[in-house]
Amino acid sequence: MNKNDTIRGGDEDAAARLRAAIGRLSRRLRETKAGSGLTPTQISVLFTVVRDGPLPLTELANREALNPTMLSRVLGCLCEAGLARRTTDTADRRVALAEATAAGRRLRERIQRERSAALAVHLAALEPAAREAVLGSIPALETLAERLR
Repeated sequence: MNKNDTIRGGDEDAAARLRAAIGRLSRRLRETKAGSGLTPTQISVLFTVVRDGPLPLTELANREALNPTMLSRVLGCLCEAGLARRTTDTADRRVALAEATAAGRRLRERIQRERSAALAVHLAALEPAAREAVLGSIPALETLAERLR
């Protein structure tokens, strides 16, 4: 085993730990009062449509890694709840689009505020050195998130 293999092995272990920590954070922040009536998939689709919409359904399905039937069900629930709507592309009437309603945009804002507030409480409870380490890692994590796109 050469030096590069050792580094790679260490990087893989660190990557696994980072992935697990991010996953736990994500799951724990997912629970909000504002979004309690929605599934995680519905919230994810809503957030994508609010952030990037209106989107063609095929593109939305690809971004969310959902098959068209599942996306149709998820979007149907969001439409029934008044959080999203299906429209037609004015440039190509054959293309169906998903877009957020004003209520959907407001719900996303409430969910994000709740999640940020919960995270802020727990960040404040960390020891100062740990808090500074977490806050100092934000630019690197943002860069990493962009590279994973």
